[in-house]
Amino acid sequence: MPVTAQDVLDFWFAEAGTAHWFAADAAFDAQIRARFGEAVEAAANGRLDDWMATPAGWLALLIVLDQFPRNLYRNDPRAWAADARAQRVALSGMARGDDRQLPAVQRVFAYLPLEHAEDSALQRRSVELFEALLVEAAPERRQQFEDYLDYARRHREVIARFGRFPHRNATLGRASTPEEMLYLAQPGAGF
Repeated sequence: MPVTAQDVLDFWFAEAGTAHWFAADAAFDAQIRARFGEAVEAAANGRLDDWMATPAGWLALLIVLDQFPRNLYRNDPRAWAADARAQRVALSGMARGDDRQLPAVQRVFAYLPLEHAEDSALQRRSVELFEALLVEAAPERRQQFEDYLDYARRHREVIARFGRFPHRNATLGRASTPEEMLYLAQPGAGF
């Protein structure tokens, strides 16, 4: 039975939960591979574009294009292979206002493709979106959204400084500059 957009959203927001979203966990990665591995390939090849017909489907497609590859292909260039496509999909949905139809925590994953871009204009847009999201955050969730904004700003700063994410260099076969090597030697460098 084919995977649906709702399957992706139920898994990501109900089953997986925040504890798994940004942590390396081999068991969680295996779970994504078993349930959604074929969907990742289908999305990358444009075979799930019909999901963009609704804001929820659009968000599910972004998760499959942007988040799932990072889980499935750690330390592999395929982790970022669909990023340009995810960025185009994200921007097209935002132009339609799809993001404004989603709850705040779901909008985080609509904006992450821009935060993952090695492009300064998309980085600036990402920070603007996360700033707006923080303004709208409920008081009890404010710290969570401050953290999201902090990460967006840190990503923007790395791109402003290097024009790319140095932590991807080795995996992508790119030579690091001396300045990038100094940066990578610092605790907590990379994302």
